[in-house]
Amino acid sequence: MHIRHLTLEDFDERIALSEFAFQFKMPERRREEELAFFRPAEHIGAFDQQGRLLSALILLPLRVWVNGTSMSMGGVAGVATWPEARRHGCVSRLLHQALREMREQGQTVSMLHPFAFSFYRKYGWEMTVERKKYELEPHHFPGKSDVAGTVERIGTDTAVVSHVYAKVAARYTGTLDRTEEWWTRKRWNTPGLVAVYRNAQGEPEGYLHYQVENRVMTVLEWVAQTEDARGGLWNFVRNHDSMIDRVLMTVSADDPLPFLVADPRFKQELQPYFMSRIVDAEAFVSKYRFAAGAAEEILVRLSDVHAPWNEGMFRLIFQADGEAILIRVEEAGADSAPAAAILDTQTLTALLLGGRRPGLLSAAGRLNAERAAIDTLERRIPRYRTFLMDFF
Repeated sequence: MHIRHLTLEDFDERIALSEFAFQFKMPERRREEELAFFRPAEHIGAFDQQGRLLSALILLPLRVWVNGTSMSMGGVAGVATWPEARRHGCVSRLLHQALREMREQGQTVSMLHPFAFSFYRKYGWEMTVERKKYELEPHHFPGKSDVAGTVERIGTDTAVVSHVYAKVAARYTGTLDRTEEWWTRKRWNTPGLVAVYRNAQGEPEGYLHYQVENRVMTVLEWVAQTEDARGGLWNFVRNHDSMIDRVLMTVSADDPLPFLVADPRFKQELQPYFMSRIVDAEAFVSKYRFAAGAAEEILVRLSDVHAPWNEGMFRLIFQADGEAILIRVEEAGADSAPAAAILDTQTLTALLLGGRRPGLLSAAGRLNAERAAIDTLERRIPRYRTFLMDFF
């Protein structure tokens, strides 16, 4: 078996593998589009000695919001293997190659949608994003809001809604910092209508992308920058009450709708969604926005069997302004004192990308740390919310 990037000559075989693995038939129009946007540098494959494709994945160069900072991220997608090549280490080899390439490309974090959480946990990814799915009937809708703005139906106009999305996305950890191409190829690839809420000054503050079919409204994306926008969009949804029996929508785990309605007994389902992984701990920590406080440090032992550059003893040094650095003990000339905190990269990911608190991880046996170290981490790791509206 050997690992290499795909070439244009591998395109047909890659499509055949995807169609088989994900059980669909790609329409000719989409096939032409995929060929037009096929970037061999983003596709890594495992091949046998005869040059036949055994397994492949896509490594997407994306950006993600992390606690208010836009970071370079490697999105792992389209992982597929022919049945006869399964359980021969193909995906393991591909993931190790992907980790090396992400590090070289400065992608300090990676995200993926798992077919099985347990499988990717073995390689250091951890669940970081959960979402809520709602199913409401009209009698569950919020009451009419008295807002000064108006709602207008428009076409799929990125220029109108992208800055609203960006302001809301930056409030979360895990949301994509979308490009124009992403809007065009990914967000608007699903047919639907777009309704925009504008405030009294005519400025967009919220929107929804939705479909209405068979008396069901399916909200594909709901973004409200302000509470007036939330109320105005719900007013708009309420105006469909004579033609719909249900509304289906997916929202962030912290969405307040159940508290805001008279009857919160509608179907709500919290669903694990995406996983993340810190690729390069030193580089990631240097970009992360910690809470401000007195300058302080703790000694950390980090383990990572799949990304050995993350292994070792580090001084985690917090600056007063919230910046921090990881410095290897050998490089810093520190003594051989025992680590105040022992954890793996997967647990570090849960702390900095998954919203899990140090006290919880300590109680769960994932973080082996002195009380003082736990207290320091509790102070310096900010409380944040996770969300992702996209799929890849």
